[in-house]
Amino acid sequence: MSIWSSQDVARDFVRRQADGLDITQVAEQVAEAARRKRETAAGTRHVLQHDVDGLVAADPHRLAATWAAKHTEWERIHTLLEVSGRAVYEPSDDATGTQWARERQEYRQQRLDAFAAHQEQRRQDRSAVTLQLRLTADQAAALHRAAARSGLTPEQVLAHLAAHVETSPDGTLSVPGHDCA
Repeated sequence: MSIWSSQDVARDFVRRQADGLDITQVAEQVAEAARRKRETAAGTRHVLQHDVDGLVAADPHRLAATWAAKHTEWERIHTLLEVSGRAVYEPSDDATGTQWARERQEYRQQRLDAFAAHQEQRRQDRSAVTLQLRLTADQAAALHRAAARSGLTPEQVLAHLAAHVETSPDGTLSVPGHDCA
């Protein structure tokens, strides 16, 4: 699934293709897009699941929607040239198209930032260790006394100890030289 709609694809494609074209060339593109729009719309009525090589064909409904959107965009640019009287299409002179492009770029950047944050969270989650600690009544009492003396919660005392844990060659864990009191 794509994050871009047929209109997004069409707007981006047509703006790049129209750059430097005059009104006659744009009119030719309008006619071509209209023809492709009709052909692809007709093709959606006879959807084939596989082409001759046995590969899954492109989604004919999405293709039809893309050509319909391209036709609309070519018409918009043709109208812009007619109304403005400009000799050729320049994307930088197209305020509407420029705004749409900026919005697509901002949305793309938001998606990339969200993905990067998600990846970082997953990396942190993979490196985090969740421990369950079972203490005897005497051990729990000692932990609570140490916490009370230090002004910390028992969880904070354990977090402090965990931050200073050392592992001996035989796998034994210890916290050398630390006094919680």
